Amino acid sequence: MTATVPAASTGHDVLQRSDSVLQRDTMRRVSVRLMPFLFVLYIFNFLDRTNVGLAALQMNSDLGFSAAAFGLGAGVFFIGYSLFEVPSNLLLIRVGARRWIARIMISWGIIASAMMFVQTPMQFYILRFLLGVAEAGFFPAVLYYLSQWYPAAMRARSLAWFMIAIPLSGAVGGPLGTWLLDFDGTLGLGGWQWLFLIEGIPSVLLGVVVLYYLTERPEEARWLSDSQRSWLADQLRRDRERSPANHALPPLRALLHPLIWVAALPELLVTTAGYAYVFWGPTLIREALHLSNMAMGWLIAVVAVLSALALVLVGASSDRTGERVLHAAACATVVAAGCLGAALMAGPVAKIVSLIVMQIAVIAFLAPFWTIPTILLSGSSAAVGIALVNAIGNVGGFIGPSLIGFLKTSTGHDNGAFYTLAAMALVAAAICVALRRSPALRR
Repeated sequence: MTATVPAASTGHDVLQRSDSVLQRDTMRRVSVRLMPFLFVLYIFNFLDRTNVGLAALQMNSDLGFSAAAFGLGAGVFFIGYSLFEVPSNLLLIRVGARRWIARIMISWGIIASAMMFVQTPMQFYILRFLLGVAEAGFFPAVLYYLSQWYPAAMRARSLAWFMIAIPLSGAVGGPLGTWLLDFDGTLGLGGWQWLFLIEGIPSVLLGVVVLYYLTERPEEARWLSDSQRSWLADQLRRDRERSPANHALPPLRALLHPLIWVAALPELLVTTAGYAYVFWGPTLIREALHLSNMAMGWLIAVVAVLSALALVLVGASSDRTGERVLHAAACATVVAAGCLGAALMAGPVAKIVSLIVMQIAVIAFLAPFWTIPTILLSGSSAAVGIALVNAIGNVGGFIGPSLIGFLKTSTGHDNGAFYTLAAMALVAAAICVALRRSPALRR
């Protein structure tokens, strides 16, 4: 009697442990191979689109740009980006993620360095627009690529580890950018020109490396063992089979999926606040605290590290509970509170602390939110759906800096902009809660 039941139980336990070890070893190898490299790519992607915020500390005065002109130029990037986001990902489906990511990086690196030649507002607008066109599709391409390597249950953590590059680009870009600004006058170039030149070159080089380093899909991964390839392919196949039939739409039909359009709205509303900080944060911090360029760079780096920590913690909590939309809603509510604080607080320190809280919550929002499109859609339709959500969301990159630039020029302060951003974040939280009614997103 004592010999039979334990024996069966032990055999089952051995199988479970064996599968658990295979899963752990496979996903560890996938993560070690892909995540550090993709992380570096996104560092330079985000750095090259946002370094104009630091460049403005010298460029605006050197070239005589008004706050409104700078805000428009910073934001027009996102018009080009959003217009070409979906076409870019339709091409991605045809040529493959590896080749398309390489093309994006090489072209954006060249244009990012060419920003050093700007002399007039119109040149600024044109190059920023072209930079947006060049970068269009990078983020959805990587999210689609990760969805081909990570089972659904592990996706929020994988996205968090990838998107941690967003805040950490600030940790790198803050000190690096302010150090490059100190090259002002070297070889007859302004510090802001050195910043654009030096920070664009690595993207070109990394784009070439992508072609030789990334593997298109698990079945082609020679760096996995046969058993690891089989296990991962089987897990991803099961995920696809568990998805409702209407998830596997033809790519263009994904553009008509109603929940994708609804899901894009929180991204738009929260991203608007995030980019308001990215492009105006250095200027607002200097005006409020009168810090030196280098001190401000290190403050931006500290904020970036705190944001990265929040992103990882929220992503882990979302995966542990299996709950996505309420995590995103909670983060959006904190964004609204930070915006209200930035508008209402009279003291400069309190205002900047509120601004920092807002930015940390914006970054934390990303991990649970970006699992939603990959739940609603799968396969090639997911690439197009992600692109649509990102295209709509990145319009916020035009609205945020343009709104602050316009109101600072017309009213002399930015309180009205932060009241507006707070209202937008609250609407985003409400939409996230409403999305929970969808059977696909209900835990």
